Amino acid sequence: MTASHNLRAYLLLTFTTWCWGLNAIISRLAVGEISPMQLVTIRWLGVVLILAVVARDNIVRDWPILRRHLPFLCLMGTCGFTAFNALFYVAGHHTSAINIGILQGSIPIFVLLGSLLVLRQPISLIQGSGVAVTLLGVVIVASRGDPGELLAMSVNRGDLFIVIACFFYAAYSIGLSRRPNVSALGFFAAVAAVAWIVSLPLIAIETYQQGWTAPTPTGWMLVLMVTLLPSLIAQIFFIQGVSLIGPSRAGVFVNLVPVFASIMAVIILQEVFQIYHALALMLVLGGIWLSEIGKTSQVK
Repeated sequence: MTASHNLRAYLLLTFTTWCWGLNAIISRLAVGEISPMQLVTIRWLGVVLILAVVARDNIVRDWPILRRHLPFLCLMGTCGFTAFNALFYVAGHHTSAINIGILQGSIPIFVLLGSLLVLRQPISLIQGSGVAVTLLGVVIVASRGDPGELLAMSVNRGDLFIVIACFFYAAYSIGLSRRPNVSALGFFAAVAAVAWIVSLPLIAIETYQQGWTAPTPTGWMLVLMVTLLPSLIAQIFFIQGVSLIGPSRAGVFVNLVPVFASIMAVIILQEVFQIYHALALMLVLGGIWLSEIGKTSQVK
């Protein structure tokens, strides 16, 4: 693999993680402006409509291959987009954007373990150490720096929703290594369409339980932001990044989300950055470093 390929992947994945850090901020800004399932459904409808225009040729050309992989596409759209986002935006009603960002650092844990089980990619001792360090950071956030919280099983349900959401996105990340041999836009359009269709029962259930309240003007603005950045541009960049350096290495970059999310949460939302957040952030970044060293040593 050439240095130019690595550099391109790093740039794509860094911008992707900035967009996902912004998504944590949006999840908090959306409270009271637009309901979680409205945000999920409308964002994917927006992506589908945009791709129907800009990726029409790709979709038509790739459709014969995509049609043969519909079960796989349905699984990818459900796990990576609908389930992840539904849990993500519900979590925004129960926990802070800083917590949301830092807890997304658990994605590489699931990616590495999934790569071992599904793709039979070995995990070195150094990589395993990176996973353990990252996991420790996640535990610190979930317990708010107090081990007694875990012993008492007093964990914020919003934090729990994010960890479950990360499991779904890790499954999607691993699945990208086996995506059909089609263009990134064609594949993404198909998966986005699935995500929108699968979200319809969720918004129906939400409406039945809570009634329908139209999004506010701010809510519509948030939909536009989340459609263009985390949903559209970031997803395409992530697909390309995975194709360049593989799911395990690409998954590690998700650990940059806590950095961006924490900075924006303090500046935009004026959330308080606690000492335990700083410790957890250092551990998560340490996990990135160890995992990358472990991968480099394997290549050599």
